[in-house]
Amino acid sequence: MTPSKLNPKVDDFLNKADKWKKEFEALRKIVLDCDLTEEFKWKHPCYTFEKKNIVLIHGFKEYCALLFYKGVLLQDAQGILIQQTENVQAARQIRFTHVQEIIDMEMTLKAYIDEAIKVEKAGLEVELKKPKELSIPEELLYQFDKIPALKTAFEALTPGRQRVYIRYFSQAKQSKTRSSRIEKYTQQILDGKGLNDCTCGHSQKMPNCDGSHKFIDKG
Repeated sequence: MTPSKLNPKVDDFLNKADKWKKEFEALRKIVLDCDLTEEFKWKHPCYTFEKKNIVLIHGFKEYCALLFYKGVLLQDAQGILIQQTENVQAARQIRFTHVQEIIDMEMTLKAYIDEAIKVEKAGLEVELKKPKELSIPEELLYQFDKIPALKTAFEALTPGRQRVYIRYFSQAKQSKTRSSRIEKYTQQILDGKGLNDCTCGHSQKMPNCDGSHKFIDKG
């Protein structure tokens, strides 16, 4: 690992790491031994080959991980790749809870990284499946009939915002609860806002809500 390969933003990330610091450093050394370019994307160390993302290092409360962007295309001879959530199609993780695990798996990790580079060189792409169409709950359809402008406003939202609303409304098991949720957010939809969008205008993470509204009236 030569100094010329090191990205100062990753140095800063590691210096500020409260958890998984030793693990991050061990993963960094292994990845850089594979001749990838070190970058800093999405607030995490990211490693690329000819500007294509290969792996990313990230940490969570229970584990840290090396994420392979096209992990689903790897052979996974050791059976160690993990799908983070059921909605993740391309990426796969190798998870760790202690630095010794990383040290013991060095050769395996390098083999997986080498395979990931070969996948990129071959120009292989993940065939992404289209997300399943979500059915609009009857209570929302009723509200559309009751307030035609609501239907227009809802359809004007981005597909992602529509899906978030539909999932939230549909998660309620009882019709009464679904109706209550819909009524609560009717004005927000009419205002062109998503479920998690800022409505007070004070968020530091626009357009998303960051909880600033809770402190507006507090002196």
